[in-house]
Amino acid sequence: MDENRLSKAVVDLVKLVARLRGKGGCPWDAKQTDATVKRYLLEEAYEAVDAIENGSFHDVCEELGDLLFQIVFLALLAEERKEFDFADVMERVTEKMIRRHPHVFGNKKVNGVEDVLDNWVKIKMKEKNAKKEDLLNNVPKNLPALLRAHRLSERAAKLNFDWKNRDEIWNKVKEEFKEMEDAIQSRNHERVCEEMGDLMFSIVNLARHWGQNAEDIMRLSNNKFMTRFSNMTQYLTDSGIKIEEATPEQMNQAWEDIKRAEKTG
Repeated sequence: MDENRLSKAVVDLVKLVARLRGKGGCPWDAKQTDATVKRYLLEEAYEAVDAIENGSFHDVCEELGDLLFQIVFLALLAEERKEFDFADVMERVTEKMIRRHPHVFGNKKVNGVEDVLDNWVKIKMKEKNAKKEDLLNNVPKNLPALLRAHRLSERAAKLNFDWKNRDEIWNKVKEEFKEMEDAIQSRNHERVCEEMGDLMFSIVNLARHWGQNAEDIMRLSNNKFMTRFSNMTQYLTDSGIKIEEATPEQMNQAWEDIKRAEKTG
């Protein structure tokens, strides 16, 4: 690592943001607030995730830069209010990571990943002077719903509120499916929504017990759907049928043909 180059790059970025916000800078940047920038922060974070999943290191580098720009911007807004600056952000996260890795920077012994995660939770709770029952309350409310469900159930498991094994949670999923089926037959809209939510929450837990994250699984399913839909559209076009003119039967047949081609290809 070239420390001189790194230091210069950090300073240059902070100076650039200050220039955009300062006298004679950019009118648009000068008008931004925490409330407006947080939207871009979230958007850039998702774009970085997309780049990581697409596997292009050029795109990952660019999107991480865009995300870092928003972080520096928010830190500068705080500095203008004399609350903290970007150096504080970097120093505090460094100090926190050292505290939360006593097996690396201290004398703590661990026996694998689970010990590391358990220690992390204990240290975090001690830092925040939190009680065990606060574990769930500390899960951010603005997380995507599937990810939040995963984190909530994960934290509940830390309090020993969990299914014993995959078979138990699978039976729970089937139970919730039956309850949703009954709700659908009752034609009760509110009950259908409630039971559907229970079923989805159970499936999130099933994914967790298989070592997966439902948010990641759903993102992959969305991507698969997009790819198949695009292929289906092209399939119909090649057959002389415009997608907007295709019948449901033609689209379904094309969809099934695409699926079969994926399996045999």
